[in-house]
Order: sequence, then C-alpha cells, then structure tokens
Amino acid sequence: MHCIRIIAPLILALAALTSCGETEPREPAPFEPVYEGVETALLDGDLVNFFVAMRGARGSSDVEDYAECAAAQYALIRGYGFARHLRTNVAQEGGLWRGDAVYTISAALPRGLKTIDAEVVALACAENGIPMV
Repeated sequence: MHCIRIIAPLILALAALTSCGETEPREPAPFEPVYEGVETALLDGDLVNFFVAMRGARGSSDVEDYAECAAAQYALIRGYGFARHLRTNVAQEGGLWRGDAVYTISAALPRGLKTIDAEVVALACAENGIPMV
C-alpha cells in the first residue's frame, strides 16, 4: 500500500506537466524562399542538366519545383513545348539547398510519366513567384 501512495501522486504530477503544453495550434512559419540562381549544362542534344540553389526551402519538393521551373523556361527559350523529368538529386547544407536535375526537352509530348507542358508549368511558376532561367 505504501508504494501506491507514492506512485499515485507522481502519476498525477506527470499528467499535469504534460497538459501544460500549448493548446492552440501553431501557425507555420511564413514561406520566404531566397532563390540563389540556376546554372544549365547541355549534356547531349536534348538532354539538359539544371543546377539550382536556394535558401528557405521547406523541403526537397521546393527545390524540385525550382528546377522544374528552370526546365520549363529553358524548353520555351529553345523553342520546345515539353520536357521530361529524368532525375533530381537534392542536398542541404548549412541552410543552402542545392538541386541537380536532368530533363530532356522536346517539341512533342515525350513518352513517360514525368512529362511537363512547358508553357503551363512556366505560367504556374510565375504565379507562384518562382524564378526561371
């Protein structure tokens, strides 16, 4: 019985401490990205490598979106209407996010699942404030 008298107050104290946390949900931090630039490298004919860098990304998908915007604009500049995503590698170090993405660009809709209509993507990028090439 003596153990129960000691343990019961401890359990109540722990329960009281865990309920002291915030009860209102926190608002997420504002998304304020800083786009550090895009470099392109033509690998072979229609195969293009995009190197992007940014700060303030919420995760790798923000970096991937930045690379996709660069690919869309690049395709349009070259007179093509489509691009197909091949791969994107993302790394983050000291607050700087880097993306290394490879796309093919083409005049006609390419085969594959990860194709983009360059004009549609470029418009979405402009609406979302994501800079392009």
